[in-house]
Amino acid sequence: MLRIALPNKGRLAEDTRDLFADAGLEIRARGDRALTASLGGEFEAIFVRSQDIAELVADGVADAGVTGWDLVQESGRPIEARLDLEFGRCRLVLAAREDAGIEAVEQLPARPRVATSFPRCTATWFAARSLPVEVVPVSGAAEVAPHLGIADVVVDLTSTGSTLRVNGLREVATLLDSSARLVARPDVSGPKATALAGLQDALLSVVRARGKRYLMANVPRAALDQVREVLPGLNGPTVLELHGGGPLVAVHAVVGEAALYRTVGALKALGGEGILVTRIERLLP
Repeated sequence: MLRIALPNKGRLAEDTRDLFADAGLEIRARGDRALTASLGGEFEAIFVRSQDIAELVADGVADAGVTGWDLVQESGRPIEARLDLEFGRCRLVLAAREDAGIEAVEQLPARPRVATSFPRCTATWFAARSLPVEVVPVSGAAEVAPHLGIADVVVDLTSTGSTLRVNGLREVATLLDSSARLVARPDVSGPKATALAGLQDALLSVVRARGKRYLMANVPRAALDQVREVLPGLNGPTVLELHGGGPLVAVHAVVGEAALYRTVGALKALGGEGILVTRIERLLP
């Protein structure tokens, strides 16, 4: 049985549940407050705080887990990222007061005081640049620290930077780019390693399918060269003969959702017809 530590609440928990369900691993818990659940087959989930998952995986309580890469880095524990799940994106940034006139790291005062709930990541980043700092650990929002005189600058998480701007802070540097990751102990072996590889493939198939659509159309045989430019797909479009031959052939391709409107328009301009677009649930390489 492969035990997987999953976030127990918040947006990260919701996105994780949706991903596992799309991968065919629906979480079957006895209730909303259940601490464990079956994922079917050889998988079992335990629900814990996101910030505890790296520790639980490293200590062997769980074989794998889903949590933010920022939390893994802050833990300093020897676990590895197996897959970027491409949600929960955020950045760990250094920020100063707008009126402080600090726009680059070089403009920081000597041995600045840095308020943060990520003391390990902060100390490591500054040490790598041979910059002495005084780290001021805080447990809550760090944005207020410079305004209260507790610190000169802050290191905090942001997605869009709006919270920093609302609190009169300016981003100075990015310490870390983060997102939700499937993590595991590096020493998983035997049947558990096989199960973990299967889990990784299942989740990857869903991640690869997101933002993609499957497009089918009948196009003029004479326009195939132009169609191949419009429908590059993963390895170029699949071309199929229609029954009875004739001037048209069928083409199938995976296209990006963002480019779908332009792609359909270009196909129609080339004489395409019978265009059909469907969603993709899973996409294997």
